[in-house]
Amino acid sequence: MLSTHADLSAQIGSYTYKVQTKDGRSTYSVSDGTDTLTLPIRWIFGQHAQTWVLEKDGHYYESLVSFFPRPNGLAITPGDQRITPHNLTEAMGRQLPIWEVRTCFNCHGSGVVEGEKLDPARVTPGLDCERCHLGAQQHMADSARDNFKTLPKSLKRLDAEQISDFCGQCHRTFDTVLRNKWHGPAFVRIQPYRLEISKCFIGNDPRISCLACHNPHQPLNHDIASYDSKCLACHGETKSTSTAVAMKTCPVAKSNCTSCHMPKVELPGGNAQFTDHYIRIVHAGEPYPK
Repeated sequence: MLSTHADLSAQIGSYTYKVQTKDGRSTYSVSDGTDTLTLPIRWIFGQHAQTWVLEKDGHYYESLVSFFPRPNGLAITPGDQRITPHNLTEAMGRQLPIWEVRTCFNCHGSGVVEGEKLDPARVTPGLDCERCHLGAQQHMADSARDNFKTLPKSLKRLDAEQISDFCGQCHRTFDTVLRNKWHGPAFVRIQPYRLEISKCFIGNDPRISCLACHNPHQPLNHDIASYDSKCLACHGETKSTSTAVAMKTCPVAKSNCTSCHMPKVELPGGNAQFTDHYIRIVHAGEPYPK
């Protein structure tokens, strides 16, 4: 994104923010009109909207402003609207506790976290095989020596609830939402929780799980019609067995199911919409269901 947006700026309150890229290097600056604080951008998080993690005096900060495709510029980072900066450092960003730094790098990159140790210099952008398939790197090294015994643990036997918890390591879990008492549309992006409160989610039916609709080895499919077959795997059946329960068929349509039953919700302060994974019959004008 920075390569195509070489000069970004925004005035937020009494502070001016600039994100500039030149000769392949990007900087993040904040000014109060008298003094300016400028730091190099070394770590970028996000594929569409992007937030920067900055380092100053041995501490890590989440940039107070982020880039959003809508409005194609800088705006306050989601969740940071409540912050009132009193100096340039606070205006630069929110200081992150070390546990949160580990979480950020561990879910947006690979190879940077080992136990409690954090080494951002080792980060590989995105997720590699090892992130989900523990032991994959050793397996690849051994297979080069014709040793195929060190196979990573198979994930095929995980049921729907276990898959939600597995994906929830980064996407957050049902338990995390309840424990923190999170409510409201800001948490529509916690897909495992929203999916699990759906009436049709029973925890052991492979037809309704993260992996039933999403292939983690492929980019997200934005074609809503491609998900129809997933919905009809339950709602298109007329018979049931002890392991596959037939659900009611939709009397309205048999296509574009998610456009009605998984509506998009505006993320407060996020300049983006998220698909609500709480599968339900949606009534026009009803408030966001918590």
